[in-house]
Amino acid sequence: MLKVGLTGGIGSGKSTVSRQMSAYRGVVVVDADLIAREVVEPGTPGLAGVVEEFGPSVLREDGTLDRDALGAVVFGDDERRKALSAILHPLIGELSGQRWAEAEAGGATVLVHDVPLLVEAGLTNMYDEVVVVDVPVEVQAQRLVELRGMSESDARARIASQAAREARLAAATTVLDNSGTVADLTKQVERLASKWDLTPA
Repeated sequence: MLKVGLTGGIGSGKSTVSRQMSAYRGVVVVDADLIAREVVEPGTPGLAGVVEEFGPSVLREDGTLDRDALGAVVFGDDERRKALSAILHPLIGELSGQRWAEAEAGGATVLVHDVPLLVEAGLTNMYDEVVVVDVPVEVQAQRLVELRGMSESDARARIASQAAREARLAAATTVLDNSGTVADLTKQVERLASKWDLTPA
C-alpha cells in the first residue's frame, strides 16, 4: 500500500484534491481534521481532557466542543497550543493508525492521509510520497477573505501561523499548483493518478 501525505496551506485547495483522489479505485482517504473532531466528541477522553485543561468555557450549551472558543484561547499562545497538542495528538495518532490498518486490511492500494499541519508536525518521514497543494501567499489571503469571510489581517495571521510556503515545498515529492482554475488542478490530479496506476471508481 502506497502511503501518501497530502498537505497544503490554508486556502490552498487541499480539500478539493482530497475529494478528487477519493474518486479513484483503491484509494482510501484518511482526513486528519475529521479525526481531530472525532476524538473530542461528547463522552470521549479527548473532550474530558480538553475541558480539564481549559475549563467549561470551551463547551457549547449542548456539551459539544466550541472550536471557536478553544481557538481563541490557543491561537497565538504557544504554551496553550502545546498543552492542547499534548492532549489531542496521541489520540489523533492512535485513531489514524487504526484507520490506516483498516485501509490496508480492506485491500487499499493507496492511502491518502490528508494532514493540514504535516510539515509543522514533522511527519514527512511517515510517507512514501508527500503531495503539496501550493498557491502563492497572496492567493491564499485573497481566497480566505473572499471565500471564508475573514478580514485581511485575520487571513494573514492564519497563514503566518502555519509552516512557510518554502518549508512545505522543500518537503514535497510532488507539487500541485492550484493558482489556476479547478480544471487545471484536476488535470494535475489525473496525471498523478496515472503515475500511481489508478483508475476512476
